[in-house]
Amino acid sequence: MGLTKASTGAAAVDCFAYDAQEDEGTRIALAGNPNVGKSTVFNELTGMHQHTGNWPGKTVTGAKGECTYKDTKFTFVDLPGCYSLMAHSAEEEVARDFICFGEPDAVVVVCDATCLERNLNLVLQTIEITKKTIVCVNLMDEARKKKIAIDIRKLEQLLGVPVVCTAARSGTGLEELLEKLEEKVKQPNETSIPVVYEESLEKAIHMVEKQILNICKDKISPRWTALKLIEGDVQAIDSVTWYLETDIKMAAGESVESARALLNENEMNDSNLQDKIVSSIVKRAEEIAEETVTFENEKYDEKDRKIDRVLTGKWGFGVMLFMLLIIFWLTIAGSNYPSQLLSAFLFQTEEWIYNGLSYIGCPVFILEMAVHGLYRMLIWVVSVMLPPMAIFFPLFTLLEDLGYLPRVAFNLDKCFKKCSACGKQALTMCMGFGCNAAGVVGCRIIDSPRERLIAMITNNFVPCNGRFPTLISIISMFVITAAAGFWQSAGSAVVLLGVIMLGIFMTFLVSKLLSVTVLKGVPSSFTLELPPYRKPQIGKVLIRSIFDRTLFVLGRAAAVAAPAGLIIWLMANVTVGGNTLLAICCGALDPFGRAIGMDGVIIMAFILGFPANETVIPIMLMAYLSGGSLMEAASLSELRQVLVSNGWTYVTAINVMLFSLMHWPCSTTLMTIKKESGSMKWTLAAAAIPTVMGIGLCFLVTLTAKFVTGII
Repeated sequence: MGLTKASTGAAAVDCFAYDAQEDEGTRIALAGNPNVGKSTVFNELTGMHQHTGNWPGKTVTGAKGECTYKDTKFTFVDLPGCYSLMAHSAEEEVARDFICFGEPDAVVVVCDATCLERNLNLVLQTIEITKKTIVCVNLMDEARKKKIAIDIRKLEQLLGVPVVCTAARSGTGLEELLEKLEEKVKQPNETSIPVVYEESLEKAIHMVEKQILNICKDKISPRWTALKLIEGDVQAIDSVTWYLETDIKMAAGESVESARALLNENEMNDSNLQDKIVSSIVKRAEEIAEETVTFENEKYDEKDRKIDRVLTGKWGFGVMLFMLLIIFWLTIAGSNYPSQLLSAFLFQTEEWIYNGLSYIGCPVFILEMAVHGLYRMLIWVVSVMLPPMAIFFPLFTLLEDLGYLPRVAFNLDKCFKKCSACGKQALTMCMGFGCNAAGVVGCRIIDSPRERLIAMITNNFVPCNGRFPTLISIISMFVITAAAGFWQSAGSAVVLLGVIMLGIFMTFLVSKLLSVTVLKGVPSSFTLELPPYRKPQIGKVLIRSIFDRTLFVLGRAAAVAAPAGLIIWLMANVTVGGNTLLAICCGALDPFGRAIGMDGVIIMAFILGFPANETVIPIMLMAYLSGGSLMEAASLSELRQVLVSNGWTYVTAINVMLFSLMHWPCSTTLMTIKKESGSMKWTLAAAAIPTVMGIGLCFLVTLTAKFVTGII
């Protein structure tokens, strides 16, 4: 094939201060709408799975990778997926600015063969900016299945740029794409055909273009620059001025005012100018599609639409809850046995490490602190988190790959809109089930800063993977006690679903409260595409979910949990006046704990579990049994006996579940919120809001229980 693969790490590329020296190869920008397989093209070409980094100054991610074809080394920059380059969102701004000012040697616009007309809007806008464009019509395999034919040669003639057919999943057509890229870079042509606007607008563009032609030269399209000057696009004009190191507005002189006067004479002004431009682009895309695309079966998508009528209709919420229930049941039932095996193995390695360090004469204090403090905390985090995450994340990724998650966002969009929040928050909320920190990072897809803050602050109301063990254990011990086997796991899943629904309700409630108080505003509109249903690539899904999600989240949690293990061990072993620091702190917190239906040990366990929520129950055991290190009960019945003997009732269990659902986020999530929001104020708000809600709800439950039954 003549293609060798290599990869680079994630890269944060600054569109403006892009350092051409940092890339040894020929720079290629990859642009495209969401869900066209752009990242698949990127991954197949570079041999890397997409690891992302922030674009400086943006909450948008980008990545780059390398591959060598024959004697040419290409560096591909994967731009954010967007529908337009008119810069109405951060994604569009990043894509446009890199194409304009990042000085790529070529731009590949990836299109979906099954809906080419819509994708041509971006193609036509890109051609207007740069003649170094190649169109990659991807998903040709799906188009063939749906009996959609595309006349590629005719498409090339109408666009005036090279067009390549690919099916990136199987690697088909990628060598031809690289061949076309090599030709384009070595022998750039000037044959691209721009969109022709209304006669008066064309005259206006020509008036300004003549004035700035010598300034723009070969650095930037004078036609596109003239259009931006006529539109009065301040951000684009400032960027062009920075890039050319010349005040482009001053250089254009009176030509811009003359052009606008001409447009006003033809009833074209600021209120409708952009609509006229967009209409011309859309009309041209329709004309090209009509001439090049043939549908053998006009009802090719009827099957998808029938499925959508179920998944997004009146049964949509029921199906959504059922899918969530199945995922929880599979996670609970499937993770128990692997978790026990992993725990047994890791605790055995703990013994080997302890004996080994003892043999070489390690001081007892250091030995105990390192093994029973630091290492045992790591064991807990790994054995409790890894098995359920290894099940949950692949299942979640399969739904994503299948095309179901956008339907979830569609179903929940009305709910979030009523809360004056963004429908995209549905997707970030779903990501929070795996890890709240990942959900917070996912909030980057929300364009509005106000709505992004609401999503980040409320993401903690859905329990993450670290809180599932506490919830599941308490449900099994105090709620589902008579059942066993399948019925216990199924019953636990049903109750857990009820707890999740409470968390979702609180997400809606707090989102609404924030949107009518400190974060007032009107919900923004956004384009939500319902991609076609696709057969998931199970092998790739497993690899991507395990390495890109499971191990990434686990590593981050372990890095925080290790030093926490040392602190907890020291508190449990350092004594003051005959009592350990842990016992003293638990005693001090006990009055407050009793007031909200718990006790000081439970509150202290949640505080010390701040780095890793998985450790809450082990810390409780350690405090109740006065152990010097984290402890694990042999069975749930034994654990229940320990808890009951220390004053636990059903009301205590309910309050612990509620507080587990609603309390401060873990340290990793808070650090992520600080990084994403750039504000300590909103980070503290994200910690305080769920905590206050949790304390208030626990107090209410306790008060009700005392009034009704006299319990506690």
